[in-house]
Amino acid sequence: METMQTYTDFDLCYKALCSRDSRFDGRFFAAVTTTGIYCRPICPAPTPYAKHVRFFTCAAAAEAAGFRACRRCHPEASPGSPEWNMRADLVARALRLIADGVVDTEGVSGLAQRLAVSERHLHRELMAEVGVGPLALARTRRAQTARLLIDQTNLSLTTIAFTAGFASIRQFNETMQTAFGCAPSAFRRSARPEKGGEGKLTLRLQYRPPFEAGTLLSYLGQRAVNGVEEVKDGCYRRTVILPASQGVIELEPMKKANAVQLRLQLTNLNDLSMLVQRCRQLFDLDMVPEMISNILAKDSLLTILVAQKPGLRIPGALDGFELAVRAILGQQISVAGARTLAGRLVAGLGVPLEQPQSSLTHFFPSAQVIANADLQGYGLTNSRITALKALASAVAAGDLVLDRSADYEVTKEQLLKLPGIGPWTVAYIVMRVMGDPDAFPVTDLALRRALEHLGVNMSVRDLEAYAEAWRPWRAYATHYLWANLAASPARNKAGSQVNAVSDEKVLSGLLQ
Repeated sequence: METMQTYTDFDLCYKALCSRDSRFDGRFFAAVTTTGIYCRPICPAPTPYAKHVRFFTCAAAAEAAGFRACRRCHPEASPGSPEWNMRADLVARALRLIADGVVDTEGVSGLAQRLAVSERHLHRELMAEVGVGPLALARTRRAQTARLLIDQTNLSLTTIAFTAGFASIRQFNETMQTAFGCAPSAFRRSARPEKGGEGKLTLRLQYRPPFEAGTLLSYLGQRAVNGVEEVKDGCYRRTVILPASQGVIELEPMKKANAVQLRLQLTNLNDLSMLVQRCRQLFDLDMVPEMISNILAKDSLLTILVAQKPGLRIPGALDGFELAVRAILGQQISVAGARTLAGRLVAGLGVPLEQPQSSLTHFFPSAQVIANADLQGYGLTNSRITALKALASAVAAGDLVLDRSADYEVTKEQLLKLPGIGPWTVAYIVMRVMGDPDAFPVTDLALRRALEHLGVNMSVRDLEAYAEAWRPWRAYATHYLWANLAASPARNKAGSQVNAVSDEKVLSGLLQ
């Protein structure tokens, strides 16, 4: 696995800077001592002499050292570092929570409480790994969010200040002056046309090419729940419920711009930072394709598959509880059957939109609603009802956290203790909800059929040993195999369903 040492290797970073290598965009920032400015490695400005350059792993560390963000290459628009998505330790979890805006709403004490550590210990760990503490990281995040909104929307500066998480206009002005060397109003050189009021926005979410959009949209489209989501004309649309708002979003890949266009309509914008992060996770926009292909392409089974679909992404989840419910519903039945059951729950327990938008009519029911609901009459087996009730009760009580701030191993143990949830379901949830790139549903029937389609027959034990060479990207290897099976015209439709069989049934069938 690539380590932080790679990011701080001066010679490697300087070569990437000289070549403007897009593979390193967002993985480090280059600060120039003679200008006092830090840039992305793809910045079109003339390359500075090596003796004048310092490299930082994050924008906050560069700002803490006294450097200002470049107004030409827009560091705030760069993709996120994959380093933190690959890890599930304290620092990585803290950074994900800070990106969600937790420090703005709950303070450093609230952040530390969520991570079950003291503020002092959290500060010490962040300083050691990142070079700055939680307050500095949160301040940089606010400034970057504000800059994006100034550049890409026509919202008033006052609205932008509070949407980005600033406590006051004075704090907004001072932070922007420090981060960018000018007042916020200096960025507003021309007015942009309004697009439906301050509840509607259009933003661009950058990614590192290549980006295999077709496979991602096909995967999401096959599993789209009626009333909640749809994939149409190369665009993914769905309803969303966030802590302080709700609404509808659309995500549309834009190949020429190396970005995904996010169109959103929320009741208010207080959750904007969180929503942007969740959308990035849903489309896996912070991954580095070369890091994964360099490992997986060495395997003779995967070489052609990786070459055929460069930049394959793992679909994430906007709501961890929803994804977990859908995983349970999909046990022992086809993807189409699971969609039907989920659609019934949405129609019966979901909150209707005040103004339905095409096929989007409901919000997915919450954990509290499902925990207290009578689930008889929806076509669910008693064992599935028991599993859903246990899951919903644990999430509603706060005993189980299903998002990327949680610890992988702790969450796995908690899920396995719930009735009706086995290793396959846990691996699938951890893969999509928590973004574990090494999650591996080794007992999956579709995985076995995908290997058989390539002319390989392996037992579960042999497959587990063979897949050691895929670490730490076993989840990506799994999706490459699933995608190849789904694309095969001669595939067995029963076997193409990723979640067609329960953990116990798959395992017993493969071992016989």
